[in-house]
Amino acid sequence: MTQAKAGAGMKAWWFQFPAPLRALASIRTIAMVGAGGVLYLTPMVFHREAFSASSVGDGLALAALAGIGGRLFSGLLLDRGRRASLPVALAAVCALLGDSSLLSAEGFGGYVSGQLLLGLAAGLYWPAIELAVPLCCGALPSARGFALVRSADAFGVVTGALIGALLAALGWLRAIYLVDIACVLTMLALVLLRPLPASPSRTHSAAAAGLPPGRWLPPLLPLLAVTVIATAIPALMQGALPLDLVRGGLQRPPLPEALGALTVGLQLGLLLLLQWPVGQALAKRPVGTGLTLSLICFAVGGGLLALSALTPHGLPVLLLAQVPVALGAAAFLPTATEAVVELSPLHRQGLAMALFSQCFAISAFSAPLVAGRLLDSQGHGVGLWLGMAALSLLGLPLVARLERFQRRNLLQVLTGRGGTGGERKILYRFPLGSAAGERGAAPEVSDPGGDASGAPGDASSD
Repeated sequence: MTQAKAGAGMKAWWFQFPAPLRALASIRTIAMVGAGGVLYLTPMVFHREAFSASSVGDGLALAALAGIGGRLFSGLLLDRGRRASLPVALAAVCALLGDSSLLSAEGFGGYVSGQLLLGLAAGLYWPAIELAVPLCCGALPSARGFALVRSADAFGVVTGALIGALLAALGWLRAIYLVDIACVLTMLALVLLRPLPASPSRTHSAAAAGLPPGRWLPPLLPLLAVTVIATAIPALMQGALPLDLVRGGLQRPPLPEALGALTVGLQLGLLLLLQWPVGQALAKRPVGTGLTLSLICFAVGGGLLALSALTPHGLPVLLLAQVPVALGAAAFLPTATEAVVELSPLHRQGLAMALFSQCFAISAFSAPLVAGRLLDSQGHGVGLWLGMAALSLLGLPLVARLERFQRRNLLQVLTGRGGTGGERKILYRFPLGSAAGERGAAPEVSDPGGDASGAPGDASSD
């Protein structure tokens, strides 16, 4: 009886979302099952092939570099009204070629070519799959849509990482690329059978389309800077943490590959458990709340990771560090993505999402380079994790600046001065009377005689 009620409750929860959003969440889950093993366990695959930490980091950095062009191309396609399915399908083709190269790679050349193709695939995929969320939400607030799809991503990643851990225990670690190939083919079939929606950009006037970047880009800049800092942590979790685990710390002994993979899987499992409740809670609060929480959690996690290397019994501390890191990721990802949608005009959301996604590429390019050289030169990760903690704390003033931008825009709307020229809905409510701490749809302001545009409204009310 209890199981039947639980099943009915899960069904009711799932069907509260629009059908296009459910389909999008399913596509992202499948894609991330394959990516989970590849992202987090590729360093272990090539560590087994006697690659140095610097060589592994160089390959990851080149993959990020390849993704820069892919992100810009994807954003331009979206702003020209193309369906999100087109860059996602192109990403699938690149991922298939990259997996095939890594599956058979024995030297550095094969490793680099595979990483370049996977980086290009990620660049094409992320702006399109993120912008598809508000387009699939219908009347549902986009903040709740992002909470759902980030939960789907987390479920896929942890499943893929656990599959990879099982393959590592069986001695078939390189089969993670076969898993990814199967998932990419499934995702491609789903996208072709039910194409993702197109951006409505084409409906905007030429004057609106010509809005100069100086009118909409400045409020995004603090968010983009915070994103570069915050997204370095997932990059380090993917590249540096697995190497640090199997190499050992100052006093902490090295972990076997299978146990190291399970440790990475623990952090992903915590992210899965936290993503939906944390995303739901933060959907009702100003963006600064989620960003501040995430940076503080990343700083605490970095400190604990550094501390774990200083004792032979550092494994419990290392495991404890996964909790704040997972909480920080759960707080950051949906909050920052929703903020991009709300802070950018509708006809520039493709480019804005590409710029946001470029922050992931910048972090994924620079973090492995720095991490690989620190691990090789110091022989442990203490300096790396302390640096991660310090950078996280340095991001807090940027969050305060972003909040000042939003308060100013809200004041301009409330006083009738037009905010940012009518090109955006101001969606974050700040402590004003009875609306304290609640985020909901604010007035839409438009220039006289011009087009009004804005992100989908957020009127979360659970």
